[in-house]
Amino acid sequence: MKAIFDIVSFECSKNVTKSYSTSFASAVKMLSPSIRQDIYNIYGFVRFADEIVDSFHDYDKENLFDLFEGDLYKALGNKISLNPILNSFQHTVLKYNIPLELIKAFMKSMKTDLFKTEYKTKTEYDEYIYGSADVVGLMCLKVFVKGDDAKYDELKFSAMKLGSAFQKVNFLRDLKADFEDLSRTYFPNTNLNQLDEISKRHIIEEIEADFKAGYEGIIKLPLEAKFGVYMAYVYYKKLLSKLKKTPSAEIKNTRIRVPDYEKLGLFAKSYLTYRLNFL
Repeated sequence: MKAIFDIVSFECSKNVTKSYSTSFASAVKMLSPSIRQDIYNIYGFVRFADEIVDSFHDYDKENLFDLFEGDLYKALGNKISLNPILNSFQHTVLKYNIPLELIKAFMKSMKTDLFKTEYKTKTEYDEYIYGSADVVGLMCLKVFVKGDDAKYDELKFSAMKLGSAFQKVNFLRDLKADFEDLSRTYFPNTNLNQLDEISKRHIIEEIEADFKAGYEGIIKLPLEAKFGVYMAYVYYKKLLSKLKKTPSAEIKNTRIRVPDYEKLGLFAKSYLTYRLNFL
């Protein structure tokens, strides 16, 4: 029965989420059960695409990506795939009518990582951010609003900004790995060999502006999604706070993280804020 295969596929997407990002998986647990699986399905898809271009160095990454992309479009057309991750993803895409242009924009940015290592202009940078992060926020928003097009249009800008903020925090946190292991520099007009406090401050101010716009959308989300998205927001805001306090020279030589005991404190404080209707 296809239903059994779908269950196996969904579990695979859930396990991918939990294996690759304990923090994101914790935030997803705060979502309503009615939408939780679909976010796992989206994350599993974007994580696999990202892993191909970032991790499989001993293999022909371009060929692997082309195969994955071909299987993706077959899955969307056939409404099934023997790749459990793609089978889960096509289910969510069709269920919520996620626009194909969002998926194509994401795949375009991922494919760019196969050959492009430096972003010299803000236009290039913004286009990459849109495809790698903003559209993922929009895919999730489609799930959160459950087909309410008016609500989607209202929250679209904020969802994109929140996606941008998360991605830029990742860029800043992962400077060492991106620069030394993958030879990539995402921030335009920034010399990572000589990253100074002025350059770091400009980057952080940009991220803070994205967070502010993103928060305006969080408070308007349906109840099923609000607390889970807020938890992700709080976690990434904490990461940014730590990055802000870290000297620019150290950011390039370490990977900032939030310890588990701090995560528990953030959860308790955030839950109280939510329950008291301060959100």
